[in-house]
Amino acid sequence: MKKIIKATTIAILALTSFGATSQAFAAVGDQGVDWSKYNGYQGNFGYASDEFSIAQIGGTYGGYYVDQLTYNSQVQNTLAQGKRAHTYIWYQVGGSIELSKGVLDRYLPQIATPKGSIVALDYESGASGSKQANTDAILYGMRRVKEAGYTPMYYSYKPYTIANVDYKRIIKEFPGSLWIAEYPNYEVTPTPNWNYFPSMDDIGIFQFTSTYVAGGLDGNIDLTGITDNGYDGKVPDPTPTPNPTPEPTPTPNPSKKTYIVQYGDTLSSIAYNWGTSWQELARQNALSNPNLIYAGQAISYSGGSNAVTGGTYTVQYGDNLSVIAQRLGTTVQHLVSSNGIQNPNLIYAGQTLNY
Repeated sequence: MKKIIKATTIAILALTSFGATSQAFAAVGDQGVDWSKYNGYQGNFGYASDEFSIAQIGGTYGGYYVDQLTYNSQVQNTLAQGKRAHTYIWYQVGGSIELSKGVLDRYLPQIATPKGSIVALDYESGASGSKQANTDAILYGMRRVKEAGYTPMYYSYKPYTIANVDYKRIIKEFPGSLWIAEYPNYEVTPTPNWNYFPSMDDIGIFQFTSTYVAGGLDGNIDLTGITDNGYDGKVPDPTPTPNPTPEPTPTPNPSKKTYIVQYGDTLSSIAYNWGTSWQELARQNALSNPNLIYAGQAISYSGGSNAVTGGTYTVQYGDNLSVIAQRLGTTVQHLVSSNGIQNPNLIYAGQTLNY
């Protein structure tokens, strides 16, 4: 089956290279990235040839909402480069229609990408014990996305989907709507390794690596042209985002360092450059929310704790390394190397992880 799918994909790509003019196939074979807040306010493409991004607007962790303050600027930066911007929602709703309704009521009105563009539901954690209930919640969400005027997609991994979701119901109602991830390893992978293609029907986007470049970045390939949706062959001019007025730099103090935050900075990255911890910077600058810093803000450091703090985390049922890394503000690669994990897809409830 993998060989058949691989051959079919290559055949489709070949058609486009021989001058096919149908708009529906214009994006077949295009590669792009997906982002969360950990990719900074501007986001980072892997290669100049990348044609699209899919940015997280926010989501729910079992009813607790997490807004991504980086979303709007990531979208604007993508459009400013003449690339196509799309959206995804972290959709940890289990089998609950109530939770599904809440997260969609919150985020659908905030979508900043064009009508017709992709709004994907990221369902990779927190499934209930009922396949039917899980699938009902997913279909409810995809219908809401379609009713709002966008292209619905379902994102996950094949093993998680097979175990928890009746994906045949999804593709029956929404053909070509699957965005599925499978990685050959955690080495830099700039193009798909088709030997690891997840053999499922109706995959529109294949996320083929989480190490598209050194340091980590998700890499995706459009198999059907779906990333053209919402763009009609051209990228709209973005509405300019006014730059915030930078705060004046404080008068230098020999015992005090000051840094003006740039777009894409995080408190962790600033702390790393000074050899301290983000907790120490948050304390010295009276930051009530260490995830909320803005370009132009002055961050000061006058010495103190130089220990970059870590700790341990006990794996919960339904966790995966990607979810844990997001919660702890680190990367999958760091967790893998810090814990000697041989198979990043195999962790178990009760396991203790260092970070």
